[in-house]
Amino acid sequence: MSEQYRALTRKYRPVNFEDIVSQEHVSSTLKNAIEQNRLAHAYLFCGPRGVGKTTMARVLARTINEVDADVDGEALSNTLNIVEIDAASNNGVDDVRALRERVRIPPQNGRYKVYIIDEVHMLSKAAFNALLKTLEEPPAHAIFIFATTEPHKVLPTILSRCQRFDFRRIKVDEIVDRLKNIAVAEQISIDEESLHVVARKADGALRDALGILDQVIAFCGTDIRHEDVLKALNVVGADILFDLTRSIVEHDSATGMQLVDRVLLDGHDIQEFLIGLTEHFRNLYFAREADNLSLIEASGEMKARYREVSASFSEDDLMRLLHITNEAQYKIREAHQPRIQLEVTVLKLIRMERTAGLAELMREIRTLQSALESNGAGSKSVSESTPGSGGEPGTSRQSPRQTTPAATPASAPPSKPAQAPASTQASAPAAKPAPAPAATPASSPAAKPAPAQTGDSHNLFGAPSINRTQNRLSAVPRDEVTITSRPAGSDQEDVSGLAVSGNLALAAKPRSDIHDTPGLQSDTEAGSGSDGSQSTGDSEKSGDGVISDGNRGGSSESNRGGNPESNHKGNPESSHDGNPESNPEGNLESNPEGN
Repeated sequence: MSEQYRALTRKYRPVNFEDIVSQEHVSSTLKNAIEQNRLAHAYLFCGPRGVGKTTMARVLARTINEVDADVDGEALSNTLNIVEIDAASNNGVDDVRALRERVRIPPQNGRYKVYIIDEVHMLSKAAFNALLKTLEEPPAHAIFIFATTEPHKVLPTILSRCQRFDFRRIKVDEIVDRLKNIAVAEQISIDEESLHVVARKADGALRDALGILDQVIAFCGTDIRHEDVLKALNVVGADILFDLTRSIVEHDSATGMQLVDRVLLDGHDIQEFLIGLTEHFRNLYFAREADNLSLIEASGEMKARYREVSASFSEDDLMRLLHITNEAQYKIREAHQPRIQLEVTVLKLIRMERTAGLAELMREIRTLQSALESNGAGSKSVSESTPGSGGEPGTSRQSPRQTTPAATPASAPPSKPAQAPASTQASAPAAKPAPAPAATPASSPAAKPAPAQTGDSHNLFGAPSINRTQNRLSAVPRDEVTITSRPAGSDQEDVSGLAVSGNLALAAKPRSDIHDTPGLQSDTEAGSGSDGSQSTGDSEKSGDGVISDGNRGGSSESNRGGNPESNHKGNPESSHDGNPESNPEGNLESNPEGN
């Protein structure tokens, strides 16, 4: 029967300080302490898994007690002077009390009695407190070595009584060198690229790397090839990642979706694929600068390949790719359909616009903006030099909505305005308009028109007002009407594109240009208390019927007695029955002669 096989992690465990990989800062300190006889009574070894904490503790115990190298590291606990305790299974107060009793016993052969407590953070708080006094005043022959991956869980009172050493994560190149030596000793043929795959898979832990190499040897035998390593470890190969990168460069969505399907059919975990893709983009980012190639954990041939492909991307593009893939790792965890989430991520990577195209687009936009600004400046200079456009002083700009000519004198023969349909009166809202302040007359007021001999009077806009039994107005909303002047004798006028029928133009607000029109005169100059520019065709109930801004007789500025500026019942500002500004006679400024 053949000799029983022993795992590589156990067979090649270091037995001296020189064999320990990548922890020279701890090895040299402990060797100097031994040489100078300055050993502390308690040490705390902290660091990630598989970097040599327990191995360093065994080497220290072996060295200070001068144990032969022939004794296996796992057999050291069988000696009377070296005691290993697993704190994960011996974490109670009773276990610590038993330890305190054993500490009193001096070593049988050797100088020190060493207690190695692995995973010390697993001790309970009561157990830590029971150990405090022993750590503060230990016997001269006792040395405690604590090992933990989580030093933050150790009580501060324990940390303050120990010398702390932090172990580093082992680099990929150092792991590869160690694996090469072991492969030679085991007579294993393996290429360097496969060794890098094993080392990256170990994630900085040499113990894990030896275990992975054991697995690969069991799958491939003594002749190990790169393709077999990828199959054995179910790792996404670099070829797939570079093929996906090519599809991103070429914006080839179909090839990208085929690669995603291939990854899933091969049984690769989506999260592992995204992790590998993120690391791939990270290597491409560093490969753009030759000085950063040392940051890429790959073989020399692979670094050259990264260097070549990275020329197809800018730094901004690679940063965006990194951001998308890194963000997708968190979304995949909560996605109900991880495959669709992965496909969406890959499509984002492929369809992402390059910064070079965006920069070109921004340059074109700036060029177009400059051209528009220059054209705008030229148009402005031309408009300023045109007469009547507002560029010269003393000229007035005419409203673009004013399409009717200026009003003619009041002596023009009046004509009977057309009556609006009765349906328009019913649709007018019943709301009383608020009185507006009287407009200031222009600097050169027009002459006051003489009253017509036929008994008719002129309203605010110069058009004749004829007494009728009923005045029908068509109302429009305030915010849609602009006041414009009209000649006397006209029946209708178009105000802002809306036909207004009757003897009264409708307006939303008074405008100063009304008084600037030659031939017009406001009621304020004639002594009237009403402002016709505020009339909107609204009506209110007063007395015996509906009244608007004119009286029931049909004239907005005359009554039955002939007064052109007041009436007895219908004027909203001089009415006898309901207006707070009227007097018993019906008009604040009327006289018996009817002026």
